Amino acid sequence: MVNSIDLVCFSHLRWGFVFQRPNHLMSRFARIGRVFFIEEPIHDEGPIGLESVEAIKNLWVCTPHINSATSSEMAEAMQRRLLDGLIRKHRIVSPVEWFYTPMALPLATHLDPSLVVYDCMDELSGFHGAPSELLEREERLFGHADVVFAGGSSLYESKRTRHPEVFLFPSSVDDAHFASARTRENDPPDQAPIGFPRVGFFGVIDERMDLALIENLARRRPQYQIIMIGPVVKISEDSLPRLSNIHYLGMKSYSDLPKYIGGWQVAMMPFALNEATRFISPTKTLEYLAAGRPIVSTAVPDVINPYGSNGFVRIADENSFAASIDAALDTDLARFRADADAVLLRTSWDKSWSDMFEIMIRSINRKSLAFAPQKGNRSCSTT
Repeated sequence: MVNSIDLVCFSHLRWGFVFQRPNHLMSRFARIGRVFFIEEPIHDEGPIGLESVEAIKNLWVCTPHINSATSSEMAEAMQRRLLDGLIRKHRIVSPVEWFYTPMALPLATHLDPSLVVYDCMDELSGFHGAPSELLEREERLFGHADVVFAGGSSLYESKRTRHPEVFLFPSSVDDAHFASARTRENDPPDQAPIGFPRVGFFGVIDERMDLALIENLARRRPQYQIIMIGPVVKISEDSLPRLSNIHYLGMKSYSDLPKYIGGWQVAMMPFALNEATRFISPTKTLEYLAAGRPIVSTAVPDVINPYGSNGFVRIADENSFAASIDAALDTDLARFRADADAVLLRTSWDKSWSDMFEIMIRSINRKSLAFAPQKGNRSCSTT
């Protein structure tokens, strides 16, 4: 059995961005070991270095700062040296390497990990501006990894034949956190003046949003107040539909989200159907259910099955989205929430992490046995 484990996590998402899968899982690992969360570099004019902040107990967020004029090859070499310095400073020995992005693989191939995990939460190659090397590095990461976790059913089906140890772990939920939305409190100040009924979304507003659908909804139902919470990323703010009944409230802390959703009548997932959404398994589906809000979504495969097919989410396109929200407003909330609670009992981030950790320990122990000297074996020499 392993007594103490350090984990070095390579993430394409920043710790202080939207609180999602990496935050949930790494926070839980930090309860039993040290976590070093390595972010992608910030390219600026300041000195080269590794900014390291203990964000929560036992979890350090490490951000490389690289000169903006540095070539990509040199930047990788610098990040590797900075990582080596971190390893020496904290006396990290045989850590678990945990990858969210295959692009970080060259930074860590020289380490001596106890285990290599690829937690594939997105098909990053489908995102706008994905690096040309991404698919080749992912193939190398499959060869390097001991264990692969897939963040949704569609991702699992696309990855399961590429590695012998692929496990399905869809995004889960902190039920108690979002269930507080069911007890209505005073609205946050920026939401309080907005009228009713309210239809809301929280998450990243980027290429995955169907902006035409949102505008169409606002025009067809001018009485509905559409609330959009989250940062605008990789798309121009000028591209956002601007009507009087669409309200962009910006990014909010994870702790405040239940206060906002508690003032909505319907939650929505207006995703575009494109390469960036083909494999997504939205964390917010379960978060909306925990908050007790009826949900309307576009036809994202991992939302259709199991949530749409089991009646927890209304699936609609641009032409039927408004009518589906009309129907959602008439939901029998007591029955809906009772049915949702039966689903939520079967999943939690605590359970997901516990099951992942069991697989990791089993793999570490199997590797240890494979490299242990066999009883009775003797080395051979020639003279």
